Amino acid sequence: MAKTIDRGHGRIETRIVRTTTVLNDYVEWPYLGQAFRIDRHVTDLDGSHPRDEVALGITDLTPEQANAAHIGALVRGHWGIETRLHWERDMIYDEDRSQIRTQNGPRVMATLRNTAIGLLRRLQVPNIQRAVNYLNRHPEHVARVLLG
Repeated sequence: MAKTIDRGHGRIETRIVRTTTVLNDYVEWPYLGQAFRIDRHVTDLDGSHPRDEVALGITDLTPEQANAAHIGALVRGHWGIETRLHWERDMIYDEDRSQIRTQNGPRVMATLRNTAIGLLRRLQVPNIQRAVNYLNRHPEHVARVLLG
């Protein structure tokens, strides 16, 4: 078990991570290392608006490779990446105000935006917003980005 307490963004968040290998005795999944449970208790700094969440997961990491604290850090890191990508898509492409809402359109556009951001990251562009603005004004340079 690992417990962390973070204070920031106007709230206090307590996380308890528990891991187990007991599933390995009952489930025949290849590469199943551990199952884990993350209990989160969040309150505003003044103690108001308490909320509780439980997240369950599995990993191929064995207890020797990752203890509860390590798994908790990996999960937090994953959400940091997800949050960063959503923020970039919204700030750079104004995605939250997109009018595309039917059939596969939203998924296709999100994939195209993710691909564009990923290509620019692969090129180690220091400022993605500036690069997108430049490419909007100079579409003849897009091929250079696509070809890496």
